[in-house]
Amino acid sequence: MKLLGLHLVDVVILLAYIVVVLWIGQRFSHGVKNDKDFFLGGRSLGRWLQFFLSFGNMTDPGQATTTASSVYRQGAGGAWLALITLFLTPYYWFMNVWFRRARLTTMADLFADRFGSKFLASLYAVTMLMIAIIGVIAGGNVMALKTLQPLMVKEPAAYTAVERQSVADYHEFMALRKERAVAPLAPEKALRYDTLRDHYTRGSLQPYVTYLQPVTFYLVSTGLVAVFIMLGGLKASAVVDAIQALLVVLISVILIPFGLHRIGGVEALHDKVPEVMFNLFGGDVASEYTWYSIAALLLVQLIGIAGTQANMTISGSAKDEMAARLGAVTGGFSKRFVTIAWAYCGLIAIALFGPGLSDPDQAWGLMTRELLPIGLIGIMITGILGGKIAVLGAQSVVLSGLVVKNLYEPLFPGRSDRHYVLIARLAVPALLAVGVLVGLFMNSIVAILKFAIVLLLVWGVPVTMLFLWRRVTETAVKVQVIATVVFIAVIPAVVPTLPALARSETLTRMTREQTVVTRVAATAEDVAAGRARAPGEQIERARRIEPVAVFFEEGVVRVNPNDPSSPRTGKGLFRVEVFLLHLLGADVAGFSPAQLLTTRYLVDAFIPISLLVLVSLLTRPTDPARVARFYARMKTPVAKTLDDDAREVELSYANPTRFDHLKLFPRSNWEFTRWDRTDALGFIACCALVGVVLLVFKGALVLGSG
Repeated sequence: MKLLGLHLVDVVILLAYIVVVLWIGQRFSHGVKNDKDFFLGGRSLGRWLQFFLSFGNMTDPGQATTTASSVYRQGAGGAWLALITLFLTPYYWFMNVWFRRARLTTMADLFADRFGSKFLASLYAVTMLMIAIIGVIAGGNVMALKTLQPLMVKEPAAYTAVERQSVADYHEFMALRKERAVAPLAPEKALRYDTLRDHYTRGSLQPYVTYLQPVTFYLVSTGLVAVFIMLGGLKASAVVDAIQALLVVLISVILIPFGLHRIGGVEALHDKVPEVMFNLFGGDVASEYTWYSIAALLLVQLIGIAGTQANMTISGSAKDEMAARLGAVTGGFSKRFVTIAWAYCGLIAIALFGPGLSDPDQAWGLMTRELLPIGLIGIMITGILGGKIAVLGAQSVVLSGLVVKNLYEPLFPGRSDRHYVLIARLAVPALLAVGVLVGLFMNSIVAILKFAIVLLLVWGVPVTMLFLWRRVTETAVKVQVIATVVFIAVIPAVVPTLPALARSETLTRMTREQTVVTRVAATAEDVAAGRARAPGEQIERARRIEPVAVFFEEGVVRVNPNDPSSPRTGKGLFRVEVFLLHLLGADVAGFSPAQLLTTRYLVDAFIPISLLVLVSLLTRPTDPARVARFYARMKTPVAKTLDDDAREVELSYANPTRFDHLKLFPRSNWEFTRWDRTDALGFIACCALVGVVLLVFKGALVLGSG
């Protein structure tokens, strides 16, 4: 018996999970007495809850969809979109101590405390709400939808005439694409291919018809998250994260044995997937991930990672510094190993489906439908939906904290704790509702993730520099933030909405088509065609790399896909960074996908750093007494109890130079601190674990290669 494409057993498993989640929210609702209970769990979370909270916040199962999709498109190098933070994990050993020692509730409080600026605090709150709604809430909705849609499909006998034609068009396009990869198409076929490709780029061609529609899914699943968080706050989210951690590990590995069994083992994986796709640092010219694009991505992540409000919330909820450190580091490394499993699933998807999926974002869901038996499908759905609850739950608490502490409370001060907790609870469904609206206008989860990464630079640059450099000024932060938001968020989003720009001949330019020749093992089809004497013989195979849009993230399509004379228009975000290089005379049409990606990340990192440093040096420094108090507190270790900690902070305020002997550069504006034994041993251990993760990943890629 099935309900909307799901077996009754899978439906029962899903409903049981929902009941448990709501019970947890109700169970912890009685412990929420004030805003610190709601936002920070009373600063009482020990090492285990810190681990689960960090792991849950970092390891959204929706990233399984993103990583598998990216690997399906790009090969193993596509995993770097999620795995790049591996190299940042030693940095977490220090960074999370900063946020615990700040002893603040929200990241916006950091700017109010450091500069005495309510404007900057409000600016942070407003812009970070926008960033998180796009990158986390809307992105989480789209990721979960794309994963679950292939699991709730109609039987072909139930198709309407329009649906039947759409599926037929998909298969026709795949056949034409395969033919075009080896030789130019005849004019009539080429015209038909262009028409179908427009539909394909828009995501309107699918090999199936799904029951799961965006509006219904977003409203029901988001409503569940809202009710759960309104009841229990951050501590309830941490408990669900503990359950979710087990589910994430399970759903991350469960597809691998079933997939390998279906394709014939690890040796068959290497036979069915081009060897270039196993290259950890990119493949052929079509790959976005080479050593230099990975380095650019690492730079952006290193600068931007400190800017999210979640850092202050998660680390601030820790009982002590070691809990904050260990939670972040162990959660981070656990995520890296899980990411390897996601990447391996992406390679299995190539072997299962070939290179022709119209929407690679759905690869994970398609594998689940094709490989898993009844019952395990229910577990997979539960893991994906539960991941959405865990991540959006924690993030909605984070965002409601910004709304209450930095937007509402300054306007309505002096209200009771009960009043502010009520406003925080009401803010949760409001924020989630806005995320639903944004998600309805977004399609590609890989594009969303790339956008979210660069958006972190808006506040990542000033937050990082605040902790390290006394000379940062309020004016510099204002100039840098506003200019960066306009450059990397407003312009890229606005240009595609303006027909005069989006349809211009210059901006709809494509890269030049290239042909790649590789040596591969001959197949039975090659033998039959006379290209080889026997299967396995090494032959040269030419592959035509289709042009990609130079200036638009999701491609260029015709305004009317059924009219070959219709004008072309850009789809997705506008790459303003690449356009700048074009204005400077660079031949951007000759760029590879990796060069386009590298250009975007390097320019996005250079502009905010340059602005912040230059304007800081040209403007008046912040009040020295305020700055001294800030860094005195930042150098004061967190004590065992809240009362002891308050006394230690007061001692530092009374003597702001109390810990100046620890500065690496005395009598300078730089606030780097000498390492102690814990710092050094932790950093060395983290670096060693980075090497272990890389070895494990490389070992998984060469397994069965012969």
